[in-house]
Amino acid sequence: MSGGDKLDFEIRPNPAPVSAADRAALLANPGFGRVFTDHMVTIRYAEGKGWYDARVEARAPIPMDPASAVLHYAQEIFEGLKAYRTADGAVTMFRPEANANRFIASAQRLAMPELPAETFVESLHRLVEIDREWIPDGPDASLYLRPFMFASEVFLGVRPANEYLYCVIASPAGAYFAGGVKPVTVWVSPDYTRAAPGGTGAAKCGGNYAASLAAQAEAIEAGCDQVVFLDAVERRFVDELGGMNVFFVYDDNTLVTPPLTGTILPGITRDAVLTLAAAAGHRVEERPVSFADWQADAASGRLREVFACGTAAVITPIGRVRFPDGEFLIGGGEPGRSTMALREQLVSIQRGEAEDPHGWVQRVL
Repeated sequence: MSGGDKLDFEIRPNPAPVSAADRAALLANPGFGRVFTDHMVTIRYAEGKGWYDARVEARAPIPMDPASAVLHYAQEIFEGLKAYRTADGAVTMFRPEANANRFIASAQRLAMPELPAETFVESLHRLVEIDREWIPDGPDASLYLRPFMFASEVFLGVRPANEYLYCVIASPAGAYFAGGVKPVTVWVSPDYTRAAPGGTGAAKCGGNYAASLAAQAEAIEAGCDQVVFLDAVERRFVDELGGMNVFFVYDDNTLVTPPLTGTILPGITRDAVLTLAAAAGHRVEERPVSFADWQADAASGRLREVFACGTAAVITPIGRVRFPDGEFLIGGGEPGRSTMALREQLVSIQRGEAEDPHGWVQRVL
């Protein structure tokens, strides 16, 4: 498929979908990432042929040869975004074109074929349309969409594969925070780094997350919810959390986040927060923040709030920071006003409950 070509999706409805009664029972408490809808999207790619065989079909296991390239050389990328049921019964998505463009950037970094942005977005529409009854309608509920692509060629050799499979699956998700939003405790890893200059830090590939798991286990052992990574060169500057970007809010109304220098994932939520914060009157800066300054500014009171952001949890306040030599609190350990105001505004826009001056919300149905 060349840049201007359009794929026709073949629709193959699941002959044995989950019954309405069973679906309702599953949607009553879906949790996150454990319940899946009836269908999935698949599109294949072959060198010299391009993208072909676009389908919406019954969700099923993917047959895979033991010599499939992804199993040996980890050529794999993915995305994550949500579809929402609005108060008037419509279905929307938040900035899917931004996810499409990031998917293209990840493909470029992993030497994989680029799926055109319009095909990416259409694949999401197709899956949401056929599985719309799986979208929960409770507070903070959504349908989490997971597009991904991997090297499917059967070949043992270190080179970019010649065949790929693109898929989209969907998972109903309830409220991320049971009992409301509460500040999390984070662990600053002394030994592990997430990404180095020239590496794959800016790509959304599975290898980045696999490399973070040992540090995340260390964080859990220390009684923390998430791990914070420092830069790989000097081990001084904050990069990001295991799966979220991080922001600092100061007493002079400045909001700071580490710059995108190639080691940090360019988060869709991160970008939205920068825009909303500037519109709300914050002075917004993208600059390095050292861990030493983080600790000193928290102690002096200059640093008032810290929060993390990402697709799954949207905005998460950080209340306590632990590291091998001790710990400290941020703003007394309570959620900050700026953090919660930004979260409320962003969630309201995502769910179609507030004005959307930036055109971020895309109607699906």
